[in-house]
Amino acid sequence: MQTLFLYGPPGSGKTTLGKLLAGRFGVPFEDLDDSIVKIAGGKSIPEIFASEGEAAFRARERAALEAACAAPGRVVALGGGALLDQACRAMAERGGQVICLDVPSGVLKARIAAQAGTRPLADASEKVDRLLAARGPHYDSFPVRPVAHFAIDSGDVPSDIFVGRGLLDTAGVWAAARKLGGRAVVVGDSNTFPLYGDRVMASLQKAGFAVRGLAIPAGEETKTIDTVMSIWRAFLAAGLGRDDFAVAVGGGVTGDMTGFAAATWMRGMRWINIPTSLLAMVDASTGGKTGCDLPEAKNMVGAFHSPTFVLADTQTLGTLPPRELACGMAETVKHGFIADPGILDEAGVSPIQVARSLAVKVGIVTEDAKENGVRAKLNLGHTVGHAIEIATNFSVKHGEAVAIGTVEEARLAVRLGLAAADWPAKVAAAFAKAGLPTTLPDGLTFESLAEIMRHDKKQHGGKISFALPCAPGDVRLVPVAV
Repeated sequence: MQTLFLYGPPGSGKTTLGKLLAGRFGVPFEDLDDSIVKIAGGKSIPEIFASEGEAAFRARERAALEAACAAPGRVVALGGGALLDQACRAMAERGGQVICLDVPSGVLKARIAAQAGTRPLADASEKVDRLLAARGPHYDSFPVRPVAHFAIDSGDVPSDIFVGRGLLDTAGVWAAARKLGGRAVVVGDSNTFPLYGDRVMASLQKAGFAVRGLAIPAGEETKTIDTVMSIWRAFLAAGLGRDDFAVAVGGGVTGDMTGFAAATWMRGMRWINIPTSLLAMVDASTGGKTGCDLPEAKNMVGAFHSPTFVLADTQTLGTLPPRELACGMAETVKHGFIADPGILDEAGVSPIQVARSLAVKVGIVTEDAKENGVRAKLNLGHTVGHAIEIATNFSVKHGEAVAIGTVEEARLAVRLGLAAADWPAKVAAAFAKAGLPTTLPDGLTFESLAEIMRHDKKQHGGKISFALPCAPGDVRLVPVAV
């Protein structure tokens, strides 16, 4: 594999992430500052600066970097100024993949204050402000800027999830690091494949993989076993074996079907998920649920099969129309009601918001990988929402249906005496703020949707297990006869 150089300001987590990734990939980890200390005969970094000056330290740093570049196949954490020199930057970029961590200044300040021990937070704030003012443009010039990383082991495949910008073009780097097989099929839909398919394929080919592409029809109505069969046939034509892999590039529909095709190809093949919609980034990309629909009900056929890694490149959100962005906000608002009410105060869409919303799902999935308990809370809004989608032949999009469904389920909570009378109006206001509908389409009522809901996979013994919103941060699993 290429050497991964982790870069960024002090306190950005380079060493912590580097050790985790090196362990995940089974390769050596090197902290360049530790290597410099060894070269200097045990002198600490401050001692080198004090006794030799910055010029001498940078010379030692260049020598250590040159040695690291000459030993490929490792993860290296760089000092916060290691690539300020253009010659050093060029050396690292030739020697491997530079990943510059993008961490909010508030997080940096808290970490530096904690590391400083007795120094007040004001000192840390001043230090970070000065550093970012001087080096901010330098850090921002690196194309790959992950803002968050999550590691999940949900019982089948350990997954790494990265959120940030520029990640689309690193698919080959991560696939090689995970030692995936030599052949792959990249699956996108008729919207996403023309936008991103070539870039992902080029990244994989650069890393030495033999790659074929497949564009499937876009739209929830195509989430059928026939489309899955077309993916299987693409696997067959490409000669994929169990050691090879698939890549999904697109929204939740593409990810669900590609993951299901991988789960069932030769009884299980690995896959990579590259979500390009907000909805997929904060929800469908994570947790291992894969599958397709039947005409009568959504997601009735499927399997738990986690992707090897997820690359949520927030730059892809720039191509989404407003309606699609709003649909993604539905899941973000939902996560706010489940576990992080502060999300409801966020404005707009940012990498930090994506990461914050995703953190809710990651925490729940980590606790309950196979939906035997608390994970069912993530179904908030979905029982009524899925029924709305089917009743309208998917003219109401998934995110819109989840927003309406959550409001209807809040009303059900009131009818059951579990929530205050004004609660549904507050729920509706949160979704309306995100540009989402909050009332049932003309001609539909909760009662008229009951027949569809009776086919829901969460139905047991004549009752459906609803995830009912009862207050901010209070979602309860309640069996209800409908």
